Amino acid sequence: MSFEEAEIIKKRAYSFLRNAERLIEEGEYDLGMFDLEQYCQLILKYKLLVKKGSYPRTHSLRRLIRELGEFNESILVLINDIKNLHYIARLEEACIASRYLPTIYGEMETRDLFRFVKEVFKSIVEAI
Repeated sequence: MSFEEAEIIKKRAYSFLRNAERLIEEGEYDLGMFDLEQYCQLILKYKLLVKKGSYPRTHSLRRLIRELGEFNESILVLINDIKNLHYIARLEEACIASRYLPTIYGEMETRDLFRFVKEVFKSIVEAI
């Protein structure tokens, strides 16, 4: 994949993050959760593209994090620390549940996941 294509994925990831914030502010928590997961998935895939030129065709954040861990072990704190792992698992769940299941996300849990993504996940991934 070319540099330009990788940059499109990066730009799209950040668009999902901005859209998640907007949706959460509008009270659209289910869609906000979905966009948070999409941001995480795409930014991890972008980092893998930069590091190794490809990424696996998966929706699993844990798998993407493990693969990035081959290049920089510091990202593994997202799945090796139980508190972080709970957030990652909730984000993975949101990918499916927010689209296909009659799951309703509330304000408190959505805002908490948004805080995790912005303050913890993003800072760790951007450092790679």
